[in-house]
Amino acid sequence: MTERYCMFAAYNAWANERLYDAASKLSDVDYHADRGAFFKSLHGTLNHLLVADRIWMRRFTGSGDAPDRLDAILYEDIGELREARRTEDLRISRFVDGLDEAALAGPLSFISYRTVIKPTTYSQPLTSALDHFFNHQTHHRGQVHCLLTGIGGRDAAPSVDLLQFQRDTAMGGIRQQA
Repeated sequence: MTERYCMFAAYNAWANERLYDAASKLSDVDYHADRGAFFKSLHGTLNHLLVADRIWMRRFTGSGDAPDRLDAILYEDIGELREARRTEDLRISRFVDGLDEAALAGPLSFISYRTVIKPTTYSQPLTSALDHFFNHQTHHRGQVHCLLTGIGGRDAAPSVDLLQFQRDTAMGGIRQQA
């Protein structure tokens, strides 16, 4: 199971790079424009992804920044946001690389945390929390992809499909047949 989470961490970084490449080509006006998305703009959505990842990584590791608002804008500049994203993606990869099967399935494999909205304390299996963590990233990257497509058309948004990543990297056991 640890191999699966390592793949998801690598996929996360790969997809983020592709979306930041596309977003960095936009004008500042297009990048910051309120497009009616849940976090308003590309900028707001990309910031939210970093915010949520930092909150979850704090829950997983007990260290690091954990913003107290899901709509916090951590960085105004896309270049600074991108560098912070790369740093967080590396942190995520190192965290999952350090997991072993005992950490995922043993008797101490639950995490407890307090939610940001309507603070409530929960406990859940680490595997369930990790599944949510990676799924949440994919959900909001889909929103970023949709915003990019709406701004610049189909060619403005790169593929961030998991199968494309697996084909590009040979992770996940995909092999081309002769």
